[in-house]
Amino acid sequence: MSRLGPRLLRFLVVLILIGAVPPARAEALDLAIKKLVFENGMTVLLLERPSLPFVVVDAKILGGSLYDPEDRPGTASLTASLLTQGTASRSAIDLAETLDSVGASLRSSASDDFASVSLTVLKKDVQLGFEILADVLMNPSFAEGEIAREKAQVLAQIKSDLDDPGRIADKLFASLVFKNHPYAHPVEGTEESLQKIGREDLAAFFKRYYRPNNIVMAVVGDITEEEAIEIVNARFGRWAFRNVETPAIRPVPKTARVAKVVSKDLKQATIRLGHPGIRRSSPDYYAAYVMNHILGGGGFSSRMMTRVRDEKGLAYDIRSGFDAGLEPGAFSVSVQTKNETAPDAVEMVLEEINRIRKTVVSEAELADAKSYLIGSFPLRLDTNRKIAGVLSSVEFYGLGLDYFESYPRRIDSVSREEVLKMARKHLNPKNYVLVIVGKPDAGRLP
Repeated sequence: MSRLGPRLLRFLVVLILIGAVPPARAEALDLAIKKLVFENGMTVLLLERPSLPFVVVDAKILGGSLYDPEDRPGTASLTASLLTQGTASRSAIDLAETLDSVGASLRSSASDDFASVSLTVLKKDVQLGFEILADVLMNPSFAEGEIAREKAQVLAQIKSDLDDPGRIADKLFASLVFKNHPYAHPVEGTEESLQKIGREDLAAFFKRYYRPNNIVMAVVGDITEEEAIEIVNARFGRWAFRNVETPAIRPVPKTARVAKVVSKDLKQATIRLGHPGIRRSSPDYYAAYVMNHILGGGGFSSRMMTRVRDEKGLAYDIRSGFDAGLEPGAFSVSVQTKNETAPDAVEMVLEEINRIRKTVVSEAELADAKSYLIGSFPLRLDTNRKIAGVLSSVEFYGLGLDYFESYPRRIDSVSREEVLKMARKHLNPKNYVLVIVGKPDAGRLP
């Protein structure tokens, strides 16, 4: 064992063949991914790609808005955003100037499920990059001045959203679908909740969730296994393991049929229709993914696009999708159309949902969906940044390091009967939330 070994609890090397597509459709990609689990519980997924002299790091922390204090939505987002706005030893300006001097980038944010910090740095500056990364993850200052500035920016965006029909529809849709579940509130919080969040709230949230055993870090680029072990030990070794207790999350509520119109003097009506969907970890995910591609997720080839856009000319774009996370996210349909044709568009959406629930899809539809979903998979892995993001997500959601091999196989194994089963199980054309922003004829809505 090398001198670096004692700090490593266990070390797994996993060679993964991404059989993303059959050779006739695209070139297979070999990724030798090494999974390192350190003594303090930190998990690092390493992919050596020395062809270009830089390193990308994508870290995900189990501390998204799902875990916001109930009366303070936006805490997770504000905490994450402020990580890069100063530490105990570096001001926000110091951080920015140091990173700029070596052409590096460092970003932090939060989503529903996780907070994330990403770093891109040249190989020659990788020690400095990891030093700064460790500093922001372990020692954020949460300076009052930076808190005030960040709050002001978020509040300005919230006010700007009041003039954006898409954001109005999205926020109202989420609140009606999820009710008292954390997915109901915007990740960034609300004007009211931001006023309540103080430095002590941010410090408490950080202390609770930002621990090495609560983080997954993907490292991709011009860095060897030995270098990675040494640098992680050097920069994160003193970060102590501590149990992280996450609060119990209320179950996602069942949806009763609800229709809300937000009256706005607009030429177009913005529509959202849907209900609770599935978790990312659901065994139904891949078959539901294929089903949705045929229904409304496949762009110009989807049934909804063909019906609403091509045949009836009611909209330029229409999309459906499952927002699958740690909790069952929403299945939703999004479309914009003229106010006078909004009821017709909604009716057609419901008709297409009913149709895919009644009869099996054609062999051609299924083959086209599989071909696209498998054939486009390598495009999600065509840069180091993309690979790092996918790697950290795979580990975060517990999808298994065989994901890159199993994804195309699972997609290819979906049958017409499974598509029908998923449609009947996960689509509900009777109990759904409908939100329209504009001036539709409400009396004609289905």
